[in-house]
Amino acid sequence: MPFKSAAEMPLVGFGLWKVPKDECAEVVYQAIKAGYRLLDGASDYGNEVEAGQGLKRAIDEGIVTRDEMWITTKLWNTFHKAEHVATNARRQLADWGLDYFDLYLIHFPISLKYVDPKERYPPGWTNPAGETEIEDTPIQETWTALELLHSQSLVRNIGVSNFMAPLLMDLLRYAKIKPSVLQVEMHPYLVQKELVAFCEAFGIRITAFSSFGPQSWIELDHPKVALCQNLLQRTDIAEIAKKHGKTSAQVLLRWATQRGIAVIPKSANPLRLAQNVDSLDFDLSPEEVKQVSGLDLGLRFNNPAAIDARISIFS
Repeated sequence: MPFKSAAEMPLVGFGLWKVPKDECAEVVYQAIKAGYRLLDGASDYGNEVEAGQGLKRAIDEGIVTRDEMWITTKLWNTFHKAEHVATNARRQLADWGLDYFDLYLIHFPISLKYVDPKERYPPGWTNPAGETEIEDTPIQETWTALELLHSQSLVRNIGVSNFMAPLLMDLLRYAKIKPSVLQVEMHPYLVQKELVAFCEAFGIRITAFSSFGPQSWIELDHPKVALCQNLLQRTDIAEIAKKHGKTSAQVLLRWATQRGIAVIPKSANPLRLAQNVDSLDFDLSPEEVKQVSGLDLGLRFNNPAAIDARISIFS
């Protein structure tokens, strides 16, 4: 059976960031029952074993087959050295109970000191003393290791996350296999018009995370939440939603998907779970797309610079 390309990746998926371990298996199972066919995970989320259990239950019950699902996951910063990439990918495959991933991403263009999984897994951003230990592994070494995983059919597509255009330009110069997907924070307060145009020019698909802007960061007490209005509570978004008989969340998701940008919202609420995946059956007018894009503030919530100035990848 031919491999699915990034062009076949579903436009709406279910994101596993911040899904509690003790709830993850059931949440994944319910998401698949609700119609989600893309699951977006990462070793750093600490719930891949449980996500795999939920997926297995859905497959065992005949709700889906493996080939009908698209599983994305990510390589964490402490495993960038070539000798650690394959070992970690195989560990993640075992955690999920899978033979291959549909998409494997470099989570951040940041290389941190290797941490043996027997010592700590997932290892996080800092050591037990709260220090960020940087390791000088070039992206080219890591990317070449991902290309090897692809040649071994352990991953069917490879890409990157949290990269900006300059790093992508450099990667494209030496990559034997071009990145098929870029996953980045993107919402009406962070439109990134030029980055979208760049990816379109090079045939790189985009997956947006944090599609609801500050909503994802409220529970983390992110200081920038206070700088903007909750997108889900804006009257201008609500008015557009009312016109189409949809929710504000569906409008925010469609603002992205209508332009070919995939989204990975998360919800444990059964109604919102169903509404989010059912957000492709209407179109915003060009004027409405422009109106939503006009909310741009250049406001980024996911920024490692808050952890350590030496990893200010968006500066």
